[in-house]
Amino acid sequence: MTSIIGYVRVSTNEQTVENQKQQIADAGYQVSKWYCDEATSGSVKAAERKGFGDLLAYVREGDTLIVVGIDRLGRNTIDVLSTVEALQSKGVKIISLREGFDLSTPVGKAMLTMMAGLAALEKDLIAERRTAGIKRAQDDGIHCGRPNKATVEDVQVLLEKGMTIKEVMAELSISRATFYRLKPAA
Repeated sequence: MTSIIGYVRVSTNEQTVENQKQQIADAGYQVSKWYCDEATSGSVKAAERKGFGDLLAYVREGDTLIVVGIDRLGRNTIDVLSTVEALQSKGVKIISLREGFDLSTPVGKAMLTMMAGLAALEKDLIAERRTAGIKRAQDDGIHCGRPNKATVEDVQVLLEKGMTIKEVMAELSISRATFYRLKPAA
């Protein structure tokens, strides 16, 4: 037997899921099971939310999931798409009231395709901004990447104390290659 399932989410304690439940009821849906996440930030991925995780474990092929808005399913376009994909792979039909589309219809699938394109663009723009930020930090003399285990000065101080190469490597927990890269020129 298939079910109509409602999923509602609010971000703060001041908000209530009751408004979203009422919107779904007003749209004429007889929801047999509700899942909700209250005071859950949109920055938390859908799959990591308690209510949504329970929903994902419960749904089965033929079920219909109703949400007030597609943004309730994820923190960004990429998260929404992966959430929709996870639900569709289980054979779940998804209806979003605000956007007015059913993702199982040709129009809904077209909307999802456009969202996928936007997700790819969003991902590329994030990577571009990250690269620009790293370059800017490096230009400002800020070290990027994994913290250095040792410096040229660390190696030099230990060698001046009379330690052997093996002792310096052990003391600083560095490899032979790192030792020779940091070893001051004689």
